[in-house]
Amino acid sequence: MIWLNRYAKLVAVSTALLIAAGGMVTSTGSGLSVPDWPNTYGWFMFSFPMSKWVGGIRYEHTHRLIASTVGFLTIILAFWTWRVEPRAWVRRLGFAALGAVILQGLLGGLTVLLLLPPAVSIGHAALAQLFFCITMTVAVVTSPSWKALSPANDVMLRRITLATTILIYSQILVGATMRHIGAGLAIPTFPLVFGGVVPPAWTAAIAVHFAHRVGALIVLFAVLLTAAHVRYWHPHRREFIRPVMLMVLLVCSQATLGAFVVLSSLQPIINTAHVVNGALVLATSLVLTLRVYRHAVHGPALGGSPAAARLANPPILEKSLRGVRG
Repeated sequence: MIWLNRYAKLVAVSTALLIAAGGMVTSTGSGLSVPDWPNTYGWFMFSFPMSKWVGGIRYEHTHRLIASTVGFLTIILAFWTWRVEPRAWVRRLGFAALGAVILQGLLGGLTVLLLLPPAVSIGHAALAQLFFCITMTVAVVTSPSWKALSPANDVMLRRITLATTILIYSQILVGATMRHIGAGLAIPTFPLVFGGVVPPAWTAAIAVHFAHRVGALIVLFAVLLTAAHVRYWHPHRREFIRPVMLMVLLVCSQATLGAFVVLSSLQPIINTAHVVNGALVLATSLVLTLRVYRHAVHGPALGGSPAAARLANPPILEKSLRGVRG
């Protein structure tokens, strides 16, 4: 099982690299540098000569190669998990990852064949983050520490961490929408908005950009609230303290990168770093949420209601916990 966990971590890291490659494609406007799919200018993808990797072709073709590699790694992960993992819900997660990566590849192809329609491109970006979350979940729940942690009866922490993770993902969706409709510089000033607090006039692009800035403040508040709760109520729980403090560091870096994205007029490397760092914020929040929900238990802390118990212990997770307890 330890090797399965190590392999799952490799797939998760490879997925983060894939998100970075996709970010560079969007940031450099290279999405149609290779106009055919699944081939590359008629060549089989892996035989396309390196001498032809020039300009935007370099970014788009590299993105395709990494995506194909991640797809192959995910096939191995799904079948390895199915073969050695005793928990049915974890085996299903492995195949959920496989289904997500197949759908992601099809969406990537459609973005080329349909000439980058915003709706498909946004869906492609959104699914990439979900796929990253699935691979991170497999890496977390197959780790030796997953079964070793002690319970933490804290209903409020469960609610805060779940809400924070949802807010971060929602913010990423707004950011993806902003990028793919070309609204990254709809508000070209920072920190003020055209010299004020709110835009003096509104367009769809300005509204999306402004929503992304407001969302950033909401996410920052949610992360700081989560950190304050963990530090106050669970100061000795290293499995909570480590991810929450990393999340604070990452969200501060994300805010800084967001400012430089505007001030640098969408410099590709800064823009891509902003995308990747956002994915890391989401992944860190997810890890914390999984660890907190892993220890949800029945009892007075949940108000004793069956509904609350089901919320704290989803049937799949509850079944696995009974198996751990013997």
